[in-house]
Amino acid sequence: MRNLLTVIPLHIYSGEMITDFHNLSAKIGQLADLTQALRSENADLRIKSAALAAENAELTRRMQEAHERVAALLAKIPAQEQDEETA
Repeated sequence: MRNLLTVIPLHIYSGEMITDFHNLSAKIGQLADLTQALRSENADLRIKSAALAAENAELTRRMQEAHERVAALLAKIPAQEQDEETA
């Protein structure tokens, strides 16, 4: 029994392998490009996420301050009404 490699002409076999290698190389290049693009996008998203978290913390702080001011004002209102009733 003969080896199949000896039956197929070497130049056809090599040409097909070279084509396959080029196709694989192109796909690896595309994968590398996509990986780099995703890494860049991920870095941008991390920066945006950190900025949004900081903004959220600032807004939460401001809301708490406003809540405290409103609570302080509400605490004063009944005291004024009671003072007026006793007078």
